[in-house]
Amino acid sequence: MSEAVNSPSGDSSPQRLSQAERAYLTLREEILSLRLAPGSPVQEEALTRELDLGRTPFREAVKRLAAESLVAIYPRRGTFVTEVNITDHALIADVRRRLEGHAARRAAERATEAERTELAELVELVERVPEQPDSVMDVDARVHRALYRCTHNGYLESTLGQYYNLALRIWGLFFDRLDDVTSHVAEHTELLKAVIAADADRADRVAVNHVDHFENSIRQVL
Repeated sequence: MSEAVNSPSGDSSPQRLSQAERAYLTLREEILSLRLAPGSPVQEEALTRELDLGRTPFREAVKRLAAESLVAIYPRRGTFVTEVNITDHALIADVRRRLEGHAARRAAERATEAERTELAELVELVERVPEQPDSVMDVDARVHRALYRCTHNGYLESTLGQYYNLALRIWGLFFDRLDDVTSHVAEHTELLKAVIAADADRADRVAVNHVDHFENSIRQVL
């Protein structure tokens, strides 16, 4: 299997990032944080200047984001951030329900000692995260992406990363209307501890419950 397939999907040290990877991560963050709102144009000239990105890396990043359904490219019209289709939420959750549990199981089985130490540090971070949208969503993303890396399966990591990104935008749109954000974040503690303890069955179960909790919370505000 190639190094590219097994490499982390977007969380490498900034010092090691290529220009294309930095462009991708920067644009992805703009979209996931909703600073580039659903339906808004992705304006190359303005964004390369504002985000200090080269044109070629920017265009490579846009193609990658299009493959992940975060932007849509229309010939002669331009590139736009994809709309958030709430009717897709149940379909996204259906995929995540199957794969998140499997990923948690594999992470519990395969994580290295160094990775388990990293996950233990994330437990401490989760337990003290302030209830602010940016902070909560950042920690949530760090937990999920770390767990995906711990599966040591680049295909699984890449696939879950794509569906997680789509779910994250939905969460961002409804964050202020959810009344159980604290419990949603707290669930990460049990999940991380199960993986650290190499308890694959518990990790699988907690991960699936976590997805169900999120889906139910969104459904209640629709």
